[in-house]
Amino acid sequence: MPDDDWIEHVRPGDRERLGWIRPQDDGFVALDLMGREVTGVVNWIDAEDALEERGLGWLADLWQLDRPDGSRERVRIVEVTPERVVVKVDDFGDVGAATPSYVLPFPAPAALRPFDGDAGTLDAGS
Repeated sequence: MPDDDWIEHVRPGDRERLGWIRPQDDGFVALDLMGREVTGVVNWIDAEDALEERGLGWLADLWQLDRPDGSRERVRIVEVTPERVVVKVDDFGDVGAATPSYVLPFPAPAALRPFDGDAGTLDAGS
């Protein structure tokens, strides 16, 4: 859950939540929907601008989940709430494919990160 001092930031046009802004030191830190820092300590306007520039499209990107055994899963984000982040193993566009899902805590752990492999291959690598 977001801390009590996190201030929700919504996109002005459609009121879609883009993240939060957290007071820190003499400024503010922008946090994305997964509760991760987008900026260091900046002024309020720069925090808002960073979230608005980032938008929501990044959620549709390909991600990887690093497993404790050293392997990784190629995943897609399917749900992000202030309570949890849910990912599922990439189904390569086959909506009928049964792939495992993982429920992760919020803020999302560092083990979930942008995919750094070749998106054109089936193997997520290790």
